Formats: sequence, C-alpha cells, structure tokens
Amino acid sequence: MEFLLLGAFEARQDGEPVELGSRRQERCILAVLLLDVGHLVSTDRLIDLLWNGDPPASARGAVHTYIGRLRASLGPYQVRITTRGDGYLVEPDGHRVDAVEFVQLVDRAAATTEPAERVRLLDRALALRRSPLLAGTADDVLRERLDGPLEERRLTGVELRAEARLALGQHTRVVTELTPVVGRHPTREHLVATLMTALYRGDRQADALRLYRRTRRTLVDYLGVEPGDRLREVHRRILRADHRLERTGRPVYEVRVRGVSLPWSVGGHPALEFCNTFAGWGHQPPMPGAEWLRGYRTLAVWTGHVGLADEVSVGRLLDLARRNPVGANAALDEARALRARLYACLTDPEDRRAFDAVARYAEEAAKTLVFRRDADGRGRWWPDLTAGLRLPVHAVAWSAAELLADPRRLTVRACPDERCGWLFLDESGLRRWCSLATCGRSATDAPCQGASAPSGRLAGWTQTR
Repeated sequence: MEFLLLGAFEARQDGEPVELGSRRQERCILAVLLLDVGHLVSTDRLIDLLWNGDPPASARGAVHTYIGRLRASLGPYQVRITTRGDGYLVEPDGHRVDAVEFVQLVDRAAATTEPAERVRLLDRALALRRSPLLAGTADDVLRERLDGPLEERRLTGVELRAEARLALGQHTRVVTELTPVVGRHPTREHLVATLMTALYRGDRQADALRLYRRTRRTLVDYLGVEPGDRLREVHRRILRADHRLERTGRPVYEVRVRGVSLPWSVGGHPALEFCNTFAGWGHQPPMPGAEWLRGYRTLAVWTGHVGLADEVSVGRLLDLARRNPVGANAALDEARALRARLYACLTDPEDRRAFDAVARYAEEAAKTLVFRRDADGRGRWWPDLTAGLRLPVHAVAWSAAELLADPRRLTVRACPDERCGWLFLDESGLRRWCSLATCGRSATDAPCQGASAPSGRLAGWTQTR
C-alpha cells in the first residue's frame, strides 16, 4: 500500500485511492505512526500530539477506539498496527511511505560523492514534497510539531544539491534556486555562503557582498551574534577575488594549508577544533569528508595552523614523518584515540573515564613543555621538539587541559543536528545552532542543550525538542 503524507494525506492501493478513517483524529494518528513506521510510538505521545498537551479525561480511551477503527479499515490491505507495551507501531511490510522515501533519498544523496548522482537523487527527493505536510488533515500546530525533521532534511537537500550544482559549474541555476530559499531562511548561513559563492562565480560580486551585509544585520539584530567563520571566510575571499572560489569540484568550505585540507575553525578553542570534522561524528553512513584527520601530515600542519606549534616545529615534524612513516602512523593513531576520548569528555561531563584518559595525556604532555617568549613579548607554554612525532599529541592534550580547567568549559555546546555534532563555545547563551551552519539550525529551533544528537527517526525527533 502507498501512503502520501508530503501534501494532502492520501492512501492508495494499486494506484487507486482508499478512504481511511472518517475522523480527522484517526488520520492524524495514522500519519504519526507512518512517520515513524516500524518504530513504537507511545500512547502518551499520541495523546500529546492529538490534543496539543491539553487532553480530555477520555483521551486514552479515544486513542484506543481510533486505533481499533484504523485496524478495521486497514486490515483488508494487509496493513498491521501492532500494540507493544503502552504504544503502537505500523509494521513496514513493504508498504511505501513518501516521507520515509524522502528521508532515504536525502541520506543516500549525502553519502555519495559524485555530484551528478547527488543532484539526481535530490531532484527525486525534493519532488516528493507536493504541499505542506498533511495538508487538509493536520492543523497548523500539529503540522509544526511533526514537520521539523522533514523540513530540516528538505533544507539539507537543497543545500547539498546547490553544492553539487556548483561542483558541476551550474552557478546560474544555483542562484535561481537558492535566492527565494535564502529569503525565507535568512539566518541559515550555509545557504547564504553557497549563494554568495554562486553569485561571485556569475560575476555578481556586488550582489554577493550586499547579501553578506544583509545577512550580518539580520544575525546581529535578531540573534545578537556575528556571522560564523565560514560565512566570514567566503566574504573575505570575495573581497580578495580569491581564485579558490572559482574552482569547481571542491567544497567551498575547504581550508587549504601546505597542500592539505583542514576543517573550518568554528569552535572557538583549539581543543574543540580538534574534535570537529567537516560533517560531524554521529551520521551513519558518514557524510563525505567527515574525517579530516586522514594522515600525519594533516595533523602536523593543523597543529601549526591553530597555533599549537610554530612553523619551525611543523617543518621538523614533516621531515621526521617522511623519514619515519611507521612512527608517524603510530602518532596519528594516538592522536585519533585522544580525539575520541576528548570528544566524549566534552560532550558528557559525567564521563569520568574519558576525563581521566585525557588527564593522563595532559600530565604526560606537561613533562615536555617549555616556557618561551612570543614575538609580542608575552610568554607561553610550547611543546618541545624533543617529543618528536608525538609533539602534536602533547600540544592537543595541553590545550584540552587548559579548556577543561577554564570556566568556559561549562559553555561548550554540541550542535544537536543528527548529521552534525560540531562543538562550540556559547558564552552568550544565545547560540541556537552550529555557528558554521554545517547543518544550519533555524532561529526558531530549540537551543543546543548538550551533545546528545536527536534520533534519526522522524516523529521521535520531535520528542527531544
């Protein structure tokens, strides 16, 4: 059987429409179950959604009655609603749900690195959205509560498709597609940065700069924050007529130092940057470019790029790595192990084992530090070259120790988007999304409350908001 939720609620069998449920509440319950097809939805959740937190005393009995009627009408079409504990689920059984297909297509597109294939998949996905979710069935309040994850994935799809079109040299089409979307989502920095790049490639530098100024005013006036690093970097490159913005086939967010790709600096502290990747930690399958720490050369260059080692040390490390690749790989593995422990420690303050592991790295690093005078006359601790290939590990461990001892540690947040997970400092308490707009949270989303990424299930996501 086929269920269409991305527009007017319809059910079809062999292409023919099927009438399901004479009451709006019945169709709404079925829609909630279908959005989470194959997963249990509690009765309390159904009651909360159906009556928006103000249920009558008879609500539980009414839900039971509605489920019974739905079973009767769906039975002839082999659609099973199963009771488990204090909840219900629709068994998948090969039935097609357009909302589920939409999510799967977007995720497949995110997992492919071939721009043309990504565009093809996203064209299919975005075409499934016919009109507002459950048009004519759900009221505005229920639709807003249910549509959050779908709308987020739709915008993700728009972003991914725009980037793929840029890689294919289709900047004119990107401008046409993104201009109205950015107008509706003016604080979504990922979209703005991509549109600015497309405008620049179309010889519309002035329009790109005007868009930046307008976006900055919006962010400052309504959210009290400046644009994130990515948007500022695109702005700087446009001002400098940077040739890197002209190149296709390479992400616009890429930072190139000494010939290697490094992630954007978004967290506000080197220890956070070390944990952050292009696309986050939690997404399965991993997003393209999710692992930035691919080789020891990248680790060494990054250590100098964020100021944890001087250029002389970086050059020495690169030379040592060329002469001792086995030792370099061992140091890289150690750095990755530290990164995993540090991420766990920063995202879960109660994880004592992770904290103790980072502490051991920091204690070892402290034995190799030297106190030197900087060019500006101030003194600072530097990892000594006697550490050899392990110098970057010591540098990161010491930086992590400084952060963990800093009151700002309490302001570390993790972007809650399931495909992100970037860490950042939120000293103002106003930040509501990843500052780089890797995922691009909207201004109306709930603030980040920690590191737990939401479930990938559709209806389940709304429970965490």
